[in-house]
Amino acid sequence: MSTRVTTGEPASDGVTAPPAGEARGRWWSRWPVWSGCLAALWSLLYGAAGLYWAAGGAGYPFAKVVDDRASASLLEPSRAETVGPVIAAVGAAGAVAGILMACGVGKGRARTWLLAYGWTSACVMAFAVPDYSLLGLLVFAPLLVVFAFTGVPGPQNGVGDILYWHRGNLIIIFLGGLLWAAATLAYQWRTANRCAACGRGRHGAAHWTTPEATRGWGRWAVYIAALSSVPYDFTRLAWYFGWPVGITRAFLEDMQDTPGMLEIGLGLGLLSTAGGLLTHGLISRWGEVWPRWVWWKAGRRIHPLTAVVPATTVALVLIPGGLMNARTVTAEMWGANGPGILWTVWGLALGAATLAYHLRRRGTCGRCGRT
Repeated sequence: MSTRVTTGEPASDGVTAPPAGEARGRWWSRWPVWSGCLAALWSLLYGAAGLYWAAGGAGYPFAKVVDDRASASLLEPSRAETVGPVIAAVGAAGAVAGILMACGVGKGRARTWLLAYGWTSACVMAFAVPDYSLLGLLVFAPLLVVFAFTGVPGPQNGVGDILYWHRGNLIIIFLGGLLWAAATLAYQWRTANRCAACGRGRHGAAHWTTPEATRGWGRWAVYIAALSSVPYDFTRLAWYFGWPVGITRAFLEDMQDTPGMLEIGLGLGLLSTAGGLLTHGLISRWGEVWPRWVWWKAGRRIHPLTAVVPATTVALVLIPGGLMNARTVTAEMWGANGPGILWTVWGLALGAATLAYHLRRRGTCGRCGRT
């Protein structure tokens, strides 16, 4: 249970700092500082890799490769001598910007430029450059753990045929985007004289972040998120029962002739439907108190992170998958990628619903002591 902090010295951002022992004991409470340092380090290392690729080094991750090892990234296929120098320049700029953010440097126009660089970098790296691979890896993560010990069924030679370098590179870029989002958010709060841990200002929280307000717009976000998955679920269910909705008859017959293909599609559709139903927990009592059917925890309070962490993860990986589908949809085969475009809407709405849940359930800040 959170308690109000009444002791401690004033922090550099104008709010009361926690007792020294508490600050040292909780390393994650220092994320406003180390996120900027890690973002700078990430940019420096990836920028150095771009310089290496521009000079002719091996392993350029956006080069044209065979279809089985290709990704649907926004940068693939491209040439190392063209994109490599851009990666190096952006990485160098990021290293400088990350250090400035970590130190809280910048006022006026300089602050505006740093915020623009940070949020642009975060969105491009987390959402625009990756493809649907992150979503696929999340959905099939349990199977990948099993395959690591049993081997991958079919013609693949192992997990390496699934987690190949072109795909692994997109995971690295995605994580870099998350680092930049954390670093930029912390910098924005600190330079606006807000608590760097929770974002509350001297005069308390903004009206839209109050529990009363979040119940309203959070409910709409849940409804939009749940409805966004319906077109995808419907097409996969239709294919399973032999209706070529949004695809050619020949394509449907190919799937029918491939063992397990329609069953996988049906399973993904049902999983998507279940995800939409679970989203309602963000506005329901069973999202705050364990329901009776979870008999070993029934009646106990659900820790907010139990819902916030998985919901945020799903929201983040849905968005790049939706943007990728928007780049690859065709009129003749709209059923294959068209419904997936709404993953972007689903991800944004789920992210908003999760934010509303977090704001409604957060307690007293352990750093500034504000409620």
